[in-house]
Amino acid sequence: MTLRIALISMLAILAHAASSQIAGINLGSAAFDRTQPVEVTADTLSLDQESGSAVFDGNVLVVQDTLRLSAGRVLIEYSDDGGGASGIARLLASGGVTFVTGGEAVEASEAAYTVESAEVQFIGDVLLTQGRNSISGDKLTINLETGSGRMEGRVRTILNRQGGN
Repeated sequence: MTLRIALISMLAILAHAASSQIAGINLGSAAFDRTQPVEVTADTLSLDQESGSAVFDGNVLVVQDTLRLSAGRVLIEYSDDGGGASGIARLLASGGVTFVTGGEAVEASEAAYTVESAEVQFIGDVLLTQGRNSISGDKLTINLETGSGRMEGRVRTILNRQGGN
């Protein structure tokens, strides 16, 4: 009985630590300005005027404000109504995605960024690194304006003490 109570207490502490960690995602937040222009560089570019999209292939780098996304391939969907400052509605990245801002980074198989909602969804072998801490899972959704996020699918968290070795 004592072991059972100890295990339940430990699980509650770990759940609180993990939820506190994920609630503190700082990818974006109030300093992020989604109205800034989006710059994309790549090896090749294919445009489709009929569908209103562009495909960047090979060593793709996307930069907006303080955010950097790199991938093997990025499909950009343009909005019919102009999509704000950039005219871009969504970016769909694949081929090994790395997303960096400040001292944090996310790696995943794929990512989808919706400019209007400032939401990024990472899918497939997701790894979020925040300093010495990391969280991994199958899917991570982050709101870049609020910094809030949710990791799903066999979540594993490694929390290290700050300041110590």
